[in-house]
Amino acid sequence: MRRRLHTFFQRKCKVSLLFLLFLALLVHLVMDLALPATCGSCGCDMKAVKALSVPSGSPVLAGPKKLSLRILQDFSGSNGSLERSSQLQGRAGELGRQRRHGEGNSGRTGRSKLEALFEHPLYNIPIPAVTEKDKLFVVNPMEKFSLRSSGSDEWVSSSKAEMLLPTGKTAYDTYPTWLKFHVGINRYELYPRRDPLMPTLLWDLATQRIISSVQKTGGTQLKLIMTFPNYGQALFKPMKQTRDQETPIDFFYFSDFERHNAEIAAFHLDRILDFRRIPPVSGRLVNITKEIRDITTDKKLAKTFFISPAGNICFYGECSYYCSTEHALCGKPDLLEGSMAALLPDKTLAKRRSWRSPWRRSYHKSKKAEWELNPNYCAQVRKTPPYDRGHHLLDLIDMTVLDFLMGNMDRHHYETFEKFGNDTFLLHLDNGRGFGTHSRDELSILAPLRQCCSIKKSTYLRLQLLATPSYRLSDLLREALATDPLAPVLAESHLRALDRRLGKVLAAVGRCLAGAAHPDKVLVDDVGSRV
Repeated sequence: MRRRLHTFFQRKCKVSLLFLLFLALLVHLVMDLALPATCGSCGCDMKAVKALSVPSGSPVLAGPKKLSLRILQDFSGSNGSLERSSQLQGRAGELGRQRRHGEGNSGRTGRSKLEALFEHPLYNIPIPAVTEKDKLFVVNPMEKFSLRSSGSDEWVSSSKAEMLLPTGKTAYDTYPTWLKFHVGINRYELYPRRDPLMPTLLWDLATQRIISSVQKTGGTQLKLIMTFPNYGQALFKPMKQTRDQETPIDFFYFSDFERHNAEIAAFHLDRILDFRRIPPVSGRLVNITKEIRDITTDKKLAKTFFISPAGNICFYGECSYYCSTEHALCGKPDLLEGSMAALLPDKTLAKRRSWRSPWRRSYHKSKKAEWELNPNYCAQVRKTPPYDRGHHLLDLIDMTVLDFLMGNMDRHHYETFEKFGNDTFLLHLDNGRGFGTHSRDELSILAPLRQCCSIKKSTYLRLQLLATPSYRLSDLLREALATDPLAPVLAESHLRALDRRLGKVLAAVGRCLAGAAHPDKVLVDDVGSRV
């Protein structure tokens, strides 16, 4: 009798447990069916993403997360930062989608001004035919590239190297994007006008996982070399100033901060001017703890990390200027803005020659350079190689225009690829001291143009175009920067300053033309019948 009673209770308990499990399952089913009807944020967002066929790694999925990170970082130093962050919520996913697919921001007028600009005949002047000797690298389609650490900044190539690329063909389409960028460099341009790689390369700079962070040697301020899983690398410049801060009027140009947003804006401005001589740059929000401190192998850098009284993670590294506890870089609590610039090929593979600018400043508190005292200084520059022939001087004046537009007084040297000799473009590197002021214009930056009274005809025609309402320079740069992960990159006051400075460049050329006996020596024809 007792055994039967025990068996009865066991069966009853089992039935009760099964009933409870069934009831729980039923509740979950009812909840799942009820959520779509109320359009919960997660369910609807995911359905919308699937309907758009957006991949799982898309920034649309990361939109809310990006917003929360954005709120943590107060970029403006004002009470309006939270309001601006809330305005970014609706745009975050769309901006990410545009960045991924390389779309321009058409704004509210319907049509993208950038697209219209790049369709203009002045932006479709063909470059000379590129031969094998005009390429920076002549790639053997059968040669395997070893993407491994070599003690250098970039990649090495060897027929005996370990193959780390995808198995099968070693053709161009198997290369990582950064390597395709390197292979595409030639005598005439760093990258083509309509480069299909550009959106992907910028996306990689902004999103690729960082596996190594070490301090870059040399330089006056802190910079880091960051490495990705595909062995691509980028130069990281951290945020030091907020968007609306101006360089104090009492600061010398050589003690100014290097600004991360200046590097981002300079890349896009250089592209709008059709120079295409600055390596691609993207903004990025970096986790100081996970993406720098925890993975660095740089012992000197590792020693400089600390937690501030406010509980933020800070570090300062080692450099000539602003590398101290008083000038530490702090996250909020460990998130920090910065620019990520694609590195050029290692100098062991593609040697670069460094040139001292003839219009270099004295870098002294009281002394002036010769060009500041001699109004006829350009005459002796024209007699000095490499400025005595070819387009080297005209390329330097192109760089002068770029520097004046962004207010960069720190152009002491520039570089060229040694393989191409003097018959190639100048690299516009290190632009962090641009966009420091918007309320005043430093006319001394224009000294090469004003003293030599020469400019490429193609450059002048594009500058004229960018001064028209349909192609206003500030509108174009605003549109270009709108797709960056750190948008807005520049304060509106800096964008307005661009239009004002552009007018001053055109006025300087106008004065040269008015006083010239031979206008063709002022506007040097580099286009012929191609326009």
